[in-house]
Parts: sequence; structure tokens; C-alpha cells
Amino acid sequence: MNALPEKTCSIDKLIRHPKLIASALAGHKTQQRRDGLYAYPGERFFLEGIEFEIIGVDRQRLGDMTDADADAEGYPDLASYKTVILSMHAGMQWNEDGLVWVHRFSRRLE
Repeated sequence: MNALPEKTCSIDKLIRHPKLIASALAGHKTQQRRDGLYAYPGERFFLEGIEFEIIGVDRQRLGDMTDADADAEGYPDLASYKTVILSMHAGMQWNEDGLVWVHRFSRRLE
């Protein structure tokens, strides 16, 4: 098993947008892509007092994303995901070979 590199940001910054927080709380959003590594498997974080756990982290090419991945990100499809991401990051271009960290998480049950 390959060791993951050092984190580039703290886990509390993984999900910050109110709509995405609401989607995670509703159980729809289960993934977050970032250009850096924000968490390791087994780490936990809270959204509005609800505990979540990172269940997996891996690298993925943007070009390998599917509609199912976009849905797990909280968007209806890949086209919608691309539109929002590009509008949030001025000057960004969608690079099919660009690598991102996929953080998979689940809500912790009591």
C-alpha cells in the first residue's frame, strides 16, 4: 500500500460552501475533489454538529470523472459540475489530464 503524502490543507476546509454542506447533511454529497490533500482515511470532521468520516482518498484525472462522480459531489451531472467549478475559479480551464484528490466520506452513525 502506498503512503499518502503530507496534507496540503486542514480537514475543516474540505467542504465550505453552504449548498454543499446542505447536500452532505442530506446524505446526497459523499465526495469532495480538491487539488490538494485535505484528509486521510479514518479522519473525522463535523458539519453543523454532524460527524463525518473520510472513508477513502485517491487521485483521479478530471477526464475520468463521470456523471455518477458529479452526482456524488452534489451536482446533477458532469456538465453542471464543470460549469460551477469553472465559474468559481476565475481563469481556470478544464484540463482532462489534471489530477485531483478525491475525498470520499460518510456520515457517522451514533
